[in-house]
Amino acid sequence: MSKQTSEKERDIEQTAEGFDPQEPMPTDIADDNVAEDDGAASDNVSVEPSLEEQIAVWRDKYMRLQAEFDNFRKRTVREKMELVERGSEGAWKAILPILDDMERAVAASEKSDDIAALRQGEELVMKKFESVLHAAGITPIECIDKPFNEDEQEAVARFAAGEDKRGLVIDCVQRGYKMGEHVLRYAKVVVGE
Repeated sequence: MSKQTSEKERDIEQTAEGFDPQEPMPTDIADDNVAEDDGAASDNVSVEPSLEEQIAVWRDKYMRLQAEFDNFRKRTVREKMELVERGSEGAWKAILPILDDMERAVAASEKSDDIAALRQGEELVMKKFESVLHAAGITPIECIDKPFNEDEQEAVARFAAGEDKRGLVIDCVQRGYKMGEHVLRYAKVVVGE
């Protein structure tokens, strides 16, 4: 039996060597294969899709994925723009009551001559504003009598103050502010020489 199998294998190998897939099959062999395929097709319902059908399916999947990604990108850009536009809304809402207090203080100053009461009202408005800033994480940069720090301060002038004040901040012309570790506005200072 092994001799018969080896002879069949040699016949198959010789046939495979001379086979050209571009060359049409002889009709008698093709008819035999069709007859066998018809019997197999009736037994097995699933027929493999053609290459064109597979390409169409993959092209459709690709186009849908591309459209889905494009929609995601557009939605993300729109959401970022809304965050930028509305991100400071909470801060402005917190500032509006302070504006109301300032309006009341101006109206009161027109009717009253009591300077002490007006000054007290201004101090209350100032403290309220500072509490709103503190709640937002904004803190003033403390700099007077401290060494000059170019990461937080901007020197607008130098003043001869003696050896003990050399390199220290003598005066703050405009207060600086930080939000966390980020500088919102640099302090404008006078530095001793």
